[in-house]
Amino acid sequence: MTLTDRIENSLNLFADFMWGTPTVLLLVGGGLFLTVYSRGQAFRRFGHAIALLRGKFSDPADPGHISHAQALSTALSGTLGLGNIAGVAIAISTGGPGAVFWMWITALIGVTTKFYTATLAVMYRGLDSEGVLRGGPMYVIREGLGRHWQPLALLFAVAGMLGTLPVFQANQLVALLREGMAEPVGLAAAGDSFIFDLAASSLIAVLVLLVVAGKIERIGRLTVRLVPFMVTLYLAMTGVILFHFAEQIPAVFSLIITDAFTGESVAGGIVGSTIMIGVRRGAFSNEAGIGTESMAHGAARTREPVREGVVAMVGPVIDTLIVCSCTAFIILLTGVWEQAEGIEGISLTAAAIATVFPASGLYLLTLMVVLLGFSTMVSFWYYGSKCAGFLFGAHRAHWYTPVYIVLIIAGTLVSLDLVNGLVIGMYAVMAVPTMISTLLLAPRVNRAASRYFAALGAHRFDRS
Repeated sequence: MTLTDRIENSLNLFADFMWGTPTVLLLVGGGLFLTVYSRGQAFRRFGHAIALLRGKFSDPADPGHISHAQALSTALSGTLGLGNIAGVAIAISTGGPGAVFWMWITALIGVTTKFYTATLAVMYRGLDSEGVLRGGPMYVIREGLGRHWQPLALLFAVAGMLGTLPVFQANQLVALLREGMAEPVGLAAAGDSFIFDLAASSLIAVLVLLVVAGKIERIGRLTVRLVPFMVTLYLAMTGVILFHFAEQIPAVFSLIITDAFTGESVAGGIVGSTIMIGVRRGAFSNEAGIGTESMAHGAARTREPVREGVVAMVGPVIDTLIVCSCTAFIILLTGVWEQAEGIEGISLTAAAIATVFPASGLYLLTLMVVLLGFSTMVSFWYYGSKCAGFLFGAHRAHWYTPVYIVLIIAGTLVSLDLVNGLVIGMYAVMAVPTMISTLLLAPRVNRAASRYFAALGAHRFDRS
């Protein structure tokens, strides 16, 4: 076994260990505790969330950098990614249709977790080394728990910087462009695929650089337009497939629910396996409790922390309950998950879409993946640069950008095996400081929420 193989195996073992039962219990168990502790208050405030997203109660003079809608869109652009298309397919392939049900449960619990983490991200914003107001778990820990908790803040920043590297997104995005569009027309035959990959990744890198040069303000302006378009496009594709298989929808619903408690569709019929796969994929999809999205919500322009918490709880609904459900129904309604042996991941989703859109399905999916991958890389740059600024000083954070851009190109030219385990494992590492700080500071969120919602009712804001 070569040194490279040993490193690869070690990193994969690290990822499997970090995404084991303790992390899942911390995320889901912690979220369930917060739901009970808050008496489900977040679920009663979706009407107010819509009002905030429409710009009511906004004041341009409030501290922050972007609007509520831009903060949510930036957070969603980071969570809406290949996991919503490939990850759901993997969950169904390995855990059966019942895994979808447990993804839904995780999303519902994640609504409350997002409410708490985003509220704290604004409540405990801190100044970076250049005196600019920032938000995120590292500042929540430093400002809310105190300087003696600094090692936990540093742990999050290190994991955040490594976990948001663009290698996976760039690799998969260019691969899909090559296989789905370039190779069929002879633009990237086996001999010259290197040239195509280099050209495509360089173009993507330049486009990402043009966006991130405008920092969070430009990212917010881009994502607030891009995210609704992506979701609408995917909903339209799913709507056609739902109409085509309308008679089978009740049976698919029944299959998801029954398989969630029997596990009959998964190899070996193990219910526990179905639950764990669904919970892991759900947590990895909407990132509730991971902490990345808190850095976007922490940049929102508001003086009321609870307002951003209310806005943030819309995220898991869109990400998991809507977009991931679209992928699940596409795969289950078309039946490809039982027929396409040996096909998994994004290829399984592509095969399902092709049953209804034989001529245009691959191109529609490619467009969706291009938009998802690009928006994710833009948001990941913001997350990584803020973590780098926290670790090394904001005045040195600009050195992160050229490294990030180079990794976009390098990620398409080298194997993912060495870094994939590291990136996945670091996501789980981020959850540890995020959830610990959230649980410790939860009473302060409850007190702030009680005051805010009391004032909201007194002034009849919900009717505005």
